[in-house]
Amino acid sequence: MKVGIGYDIHRLVTGRKLVLGGVEIPFEKGLFGHSDADVLAHSICDAILGALGKGDIGLHFPDTDPKYKDISSLILLGKVSEIMTEANFQVNNLDSIIIAQSPRLLSYIEEMKKNVSGVLNSSREVINIKATTNEGLGLIGQGEGIAAYTIVSLTEL
Repeated sequence: MKVGIGYDIHRLVTGRKLVLGGVEIPFEKGLFGHSDADVLAHSICDAILGALGKGDIGLHFPDTDPKYKDISSLILLGKVSEIMTEANFQVNNLDSIIIAQSPRLLSYIEEMKKNVSGVLNSSREVINIKATTNEGLGLIGQGEGIAAYTIVSLTEL
């Protein structure tokens, strides 16, 4: 068994769509980044890559490469899933938390789980996604950004 942890944070800006776990969420701001800036997908990518000892998302999909401009982070997660499968591993358990003061995310969690489990070829039962606020504290609490943490355990196929 291998274990990895992932983290990502992006600023909220006007003029961008808000995408988390591949779900477009109606909101007046979106996350700034080279790709769609999906912090949930990015934290999952980093957790899996870390568990495999394969670096991080920036190593595999650099923000200096124009082919990743505005790409769906679910596509990047799919490529990470391929790396995981080629290494002969699968997700045993994945636990993620999104930290956002707003918008409220509860009604989007099941669709996020569906997207993530589908891309990772995993059962929904081994994927857990939750959301919390930062209780008004710090940059996230002031509504300036959204972050996500993920921990994953992988087992050999």
